[in-house]
Amino acid sequence: MKNNTDKFISCFIAILLFFLIGTILLASFALYCRIYKPNFSIFYKKNEIDTNAQKAAWAQWEAEKKLKTEMASFWSAASIYEIKDPVLRKQVEYGKELISHTAKYLGPKGSVLQITNGMNCQNCHLDAGTKAYGNNYGAVFATYPKYRARSGMKEDIYKRINDCVERSLNGEALDNEGAEMQAIKAYIEFVGKDVPKGKKAKASGIFDLPFLDRAIDPEKGKLIYVAKCQSCHQENGEGLLAEDKIEYTYPPLWGNNSYNFGAGLYRMSRFAGYVKYNMPQGATFDAPQLTDEEAWDLAAFVNSQPRPAKDLSNDWPKIAEKPIDHPFGLFADTFSEKEHKFGPFKPIEAEKKRQKEAKNTLNSLPTQSKK
Repeated sequence: MKNNTDKFISCFIAILLFFLIGTILLASFALYCRIYKPNFSIFYKKNEIDTNAQKAAWAQWEAEKKLKTEMASFWSAASIYEIKDPVLRKQVEYGKELISHTAKYLGPKGSVLQITNGMNCQNCHLDAGTKAYGNNYGAVFATYPKYRARSGMKEDIYKRINDCVERSLNGEALDNEGAEMQAIKAYIEFVGKDVPKGKKAKASGIFDLPFLDRAIDPEKGKLIYVAKCQSCHQENGEGLLAEDKIEYTYPPLWGNNSYNFGAGLYRMSRFAGYVKYNMPQGATFDAPQLTDEEAWDLAAFVNSQPRPAKDLSNDWPKIAEKPIDHPFGLFADTFSEKEHKFGPFKPIEAEKKRQKEAKNTLNSLPTQSKK
């Protein structure tokens, strides 16, 4: 009995000491907090920061994975090394050479003809027309012949090639039966041979850059040009000739030896989409060096500079089919030439869509209702 009593007393004393020590520690902690006012929220914030960092890292990983998956589906050119026929291979290789070094054969000092401004096709069609979103030839063979609104007729590859020669190279048309035209055609057809007819390969041509919510600004574009383009294309925009004085190391973006008013790159959307993932030198789809706004403003500046003229009187015979950013009237809307050149383009786009829907609605009505 005594042993049980002793155990009870010992247990009671232990519990009492436990609560006493706890009370002393709690009082000490309260006194410490009252005197030093520590910021315990930092522990919660740290956890929040760690969580946000983990979310950001995960989001980045997901974005990179998505980008890699998308790029894996990009068009790639057929390899010339696949060609077994020596005659065809020689012709295709000559076509590639003409694309890469056009001025050497067709420029002002050309060894075959002297019919172009000295630029190379490759200056606009990067990597001999094989770079993703580098104005490549991925969709040419698969989609030609096709109707083109600019001429208002069905065009073949010959017409498409000569459009580039006459507009981007500000030159004279090649003979369709000539060796040079046949070689260029053979090359374009070969690199795009794996794309099914009627299909447009992923990352072919030029990227369609979304319109801005504002008008594009040549003054802002000039600042971009000076900072990121001038070192190669020069202060006067007239490029830099190679030591041989035959080809350009860096092509002219304006001036007498650049593309004329009729070239595709004279349209702001084409120029902006082109430079977005290709310029300055070294830029790629997964590593661009320009923001969307910079690309648009740069287009506004470059395409405001003087360049050769071109008779466009036969272009866009159906004015309703003119692109939103074609800067020369007549137009099927009430927007001015300045607005068609610099925007804002979204209102013009909306009006064009409205007109198209109204036309479709009218065409769907019975004949009597249309009268």
